[in-house]
Amino acid sequence: MAPRANWKGILQVAELTCPVALYTAASTSDRIAFHTINRATGHRVRREFVDSDNGKPVERDDQVKGYEISPDDYVILEPDEIAAAVPDSDKTLAVSAFVGCGEIDKVYFDKPYYLSPAQQTAAEAFALIRDGMRRKGVAALAQTVLFRRVRTVLIRAHDDGMIANTLNFDYEVRSAVEAFHDIPDLKIKGEMLDLARHIIDTKKGSFDPTAFEDRYEGALADLVKAKAEGRKIARKQPNRAGKVVDLMAALRESAGMAAKPARKPASTGTRRKSG
Repeated sequence: MAPRANWKGILQVAELTCPVALYTAASTSDRIAFHTINRATGHRVRREFVDSDNGKPVERDDQVKGYEISPDDYVILEPDEIAAAVPDSDKTLAVSAFVGCGEIDKVYFDKPYYLSPAQQTAAEAFALIRDGMRRKGVAALAQTVLFRRVRTVLIRAHDDGMIANTLNFDYEVRSAVEAFHDIPDLKIKGEMLDLARHIIDTKKGSFDPTAFEDRYEGALADLVKAKAEGRKIARKQPNRAGKVVDLMAALRESAGMAAKPARKPASTGTRRKSG
């Protein structure tokens, strides 16, 4: 079954237009999800909104949005007022500029989507835009209304289609200054830096997403299965790494471990005696 598009519209580059569709590229829907259960009855618990002052339930029609301007003082916004603030959408993903593929800091990346032609007749125009960007090594910056907001999207060629990443707004990205404020200004050189380079060189590899396991998800699946079958799972003791006392000694040890070739498994066959 073909996936359902999250959004359909027109990709526009100057006078060139192409009907396109956005599809979710990453989702958490396959993760194990839990319900809250009443331990005494085994029934699901229902969430209910109550007045914080008198504790009485508040019906849905009496619930409105409020913005706190001072303690316990709110500006009330009606649903139609909020709806009026949503920008109008002409369903056009309008390209404003082309930038180098590595020009935008990945801290601005929000969510990835697959972008593909919305209909067969759009395939040629789509391929023209995709291959043109790929040949020039650029990505497209475009704007449109997505999910009630005007969003900036970074579009890149990807296999036979494109990847469209929504970008965080500038006010959403926190400055690194405070996070890095207490890092001392150290200049590493000499043998220590050579050892670090050696470790990095010997550990070079390539990214294979299938090689990384969500151990928490796997442990939850095992736990659910064991409980359903009436079995118990022994709790694993956490690994506690020892403190590194001497950085140079740790580097030398790590470099030695990285340089060692993997051991070949011992032969299980018996060796025949000659003669």
